[in-house]
Order: sequence, then C-alpha cells, then structure tokens
Amino acid sequence: MAQPTVELTVATKGKRIAGAERELLAADLKQRYEAGATIRALVEDTGRSYGSVHRLLSDAGVIFRPRAAIRGKQRT
Repeated sequence: MAQPTVELTVATKGKRIAGAERELLAADLKQRYEAGATIRALVEDTGRSYGSVHRLLSDAGVIFRPRAAIRGKQRT
C-alpha cells in the first residue's frame, strides 16, 4: 500500500509543522531521498531550510548517503 503524500509547496516555507502533518512530510521526504533525491533537491522542492529537511529525514530514520564530494575518493 502506498504511503500518503503531503503536497509539498513553497507555502510551507517557514511554517512550523507538528503532529500528523510533520510525520507525513517526513515520510514523504524519506521516500524521495531513498529513491535518490538529494537533500538540496528536497530543500528546493519544499522551500524549507537545509537543516529542517535534514532534521525531518533524521527523525524519519534515514541512513544518509556519503557526501558527493567524497564519494569515489580514497583517503590516504
């Protein structure tokens, strides 16, 4: 069964979210992040800050991918 999604609009920018609305947004962001979206793309789509999106993903239990700048580089 598909997860319900939240309409992600710029109207949510700066608006404090809580309860069921926060859980739905976090679940939708998690699904999109795990499907390959970047945090920056989610920020652009939602109009929310990087920190806000990162916190929602973290609270949703996301295991974050390595940063693109260090992927493929080996440390010596």
